[in-house]
Amino acid sequence: MEVSFHEEIKSLRKGDGEVFRGEGILAITKGLLQSGVAYVGGYQGAPVSHLLDVMVQAKSYMDELGVHVEACSNEASAAAMLGASIHYPIRGAVTWKSIVGTNVAADALSNLSSPGVTGGVLIVVGEDYGEGASVIQERTHAYALKSGMCLLDPRPELGQMVNMVEQGFRLSEASNMPVMMELRIRACHVRGEFQAKNNQAPLLSKKNLIAEPAGFDYMRLAHPPVTFAQEKRKIAHRLPAAREFIASNNLNEHFPGTRHKHLGLIVQGGLYNTLIRTLQQFDLSDAFGVSSLSILVLNVTYPLVPNELVDFCKDKSAVLLLEEGQPEYIEQELALMLRRLDLQTPLHGKDMLPSGGEYTAEVMADGLLQFLSRHQPMAVPESTREWLQTNSIRRQEVQSMLGSPVPARPPSMCIGCPERPVFSALKLAQEKVGPVHVSGDIGCHALATFEPFSVGHSILGYGMSLASRAGVSPVMKRRVLSVMGDGGFWHNGLLTGVQSALFNADDAVLLIFKNGYTSATGTQDIINTPTELSKDSTSDKRQSLAHTNHVIETTLEGMGVKWLRTVHTYEVAKMQATLTEAFTTDFQGLKVIVAEGECQLERQRRIKPWLASLLSKGERVERVKYGVDEDVCNGDHACIRISGCPTLTLKDNPDPLKVDPVATVIDGCVGCGLCGENAHAATLCPSFYRAEIIQNPKLLERMGAKLQGLLTRFLQPA
Repeated sequence: MEVSFHEEIKSLRKGDGEVFRGEGILAITKGLLQSGVAYVGGYQGAPVSHLLDVMVQAKSYMDELGVHVEACSNEASAAAMLGASIHYPIRGAVTWKSIVGTNVAADALSNLSSPGVTGGVLIVVGEDYGEGASVIQERTHAYALKSGMCLLDPRPELGQMVNMVEQGFRLSEASNMPVMMELRIRACHVRGEFQAKNNQAPLLSKKNLIAEPAGFDYMRLAHPPVTFAQEKRKIAHRLPAAREFIASNNLNEHFPGTRHKHLGLIVQGGLYNTLIRTLQQFDLSDAFGVSSLSILVLNVTYPLVPNELVDFCKDKSAVLLLEEGQPEYIEQELALMLRRLDLQTPLHGKDMLPSGGEYTAEVMADGLLQFLSRHQPMAVPESTREWLQTNSIRRQEVQSMLGSPVPARPPSMCIGCPERPVFSALKLAQEKVGPVHVSGDIGCHALATFEPFSVGHSILGYGMSLASRAGVSPVMKRRVLSVMGDGGFWHNGLLTGVQSALFNADDAVLLIFKNGYTSATGTQDIINTPTELSKDSTSDKRQSLAHTNHVIETTLEGMGVKWLRTVHTYEVAKMQATLTEAFTTDFQGLKVIVAEGECQLERQRRIKPWLASLLSKGERVERVKYGVDEDVCNGDHACIRISGCPTLTLKDNPDPLKVDPVATVIDGCVGCGLCGENAHAATLCPSFYRAEIIQNPKLLERMGAKLQGLLTRFLQPA
């Protein structure tokens, strides 16, 4: 990965008396080091990618502390690392994107939770329910409930977040329970500062080795019959110990109200900042959180502490619980607590707030308005009612002015993305062989589900595309295509897909995008990433280097794949022919096409500084730009429909006698040549041209260009 975290790494070294400034996720990373963590693993995913990215790049400093850092092949392998803390008093942390990552890790987490842990365990998950950044909408809360893990949801303030990291390890050790910490995107990227502490080198680490392994203890295994005893310990010992620690250390926060303290708000910690912003709209709080209503902030959402909640509710005339997402786990448990104690405090939640979706300030405001209108109508300023009403009116006005909904602006592949030409080739191949069922996958290639490609019938998990076609392929007349990236291939695809297809002798077609990185999560390195040696040794930094690493091909050959083709992605005609061959060949068995082309983001990170250095030295630089001859373009726009490149767009026809707009290539073009390749492969109009732009030309080139200009003007008609 060529993104540098140099400054972030420097801030990790801050100690007593120094102020740490930065993003929430980096504060969490600093909190891990202050807590004496011995090992850290994980799989990158928004919004928590930076935690592992920074630690990987800070290897020299991690080695200095004795902290082992591992970029794992998937979330299951990361969760399995936590087995080190079952027997030994060493602290470990892992991280991934939830809920998709937690689903993958579930097996290991269940088997970890049953025997429990000795050393503190912290699982940092990127909770993006309602954020629109995940393919599915589910909550992490269910996993904490079912497996008996504590769940932290810290208030998004850097000092409090770091405190919850440190307390999370202590809570884990006090209760012998793994602890999960969910961080929404706003918590990860909130900026602030806190007083740093010295980092703690772990007592047991790769610098201070364990002399002898722990003795055999069957109770430490997740294996019958002791699992039944372990389940009893969860209920009889671990949960009470966790509740006692939470209460005695005041992990949840109570902010008493001023004017309307008889009204209570209970909120998940991660939603606190949004709640305060909402209360400001009602003139019921200042910017620093001094609220007119009493607020109980649940920095620990599981387990709940009954006495704490009951004490908060018992003297309130009404309580509103703000719990994002469904089902309403906290609301159900709190309602049961109140009913068993025969407390009649009115409890509101999903009756006034949406069951699903993100709790923005406006969504909270609608619920708070209902709550206050019923229990304290005079507390609602007229300006607030007008603000909410104006929002609704403004939407209606905008809608009426537009006349129709604004067209969706879907996300798109990067300019020059090496995956785009493959989907162009697929469209062309289907014109010959007919429509093909496509099993999609998670990754950049999932963007092909949007126009103009609209490709993909299912997405069932990272690296699962080949496995997910197993049910439909035998009943489909035409062969099914499975698509996955090299990140998905190493994450899950090799074992769940390739191995199964080979074992069952399936007649399947697999397309692997070999771009050299796990691109969608930030271009992290994987096993087939081009080496630093290959990057340094190439004279032309613009060259794609995906071809320099053949580990995918050798792995497939070693597994027994007999039909294997490697095609450069930008060779559209060749890719079209190869796809057609795969769909029509008499060969029965797994057919794999490796689409080879380095991630354009990584190429541009290498190209731009290199070109800038050459220009600063006054050296000759030649770059390619593509364009459209306006006189030749007939305005049918087939080129746009087949490529989908953001730099290929429309402009008014310069010919006053023609109505249709013409295609044009705007600034931003990286010179990948896809537009021309598509025009050639699809036998489109010959309107595309390729131009070489030379900066710092040599003397002969300048003289030649001048002579050519003179000759052109001479030959032009008067």
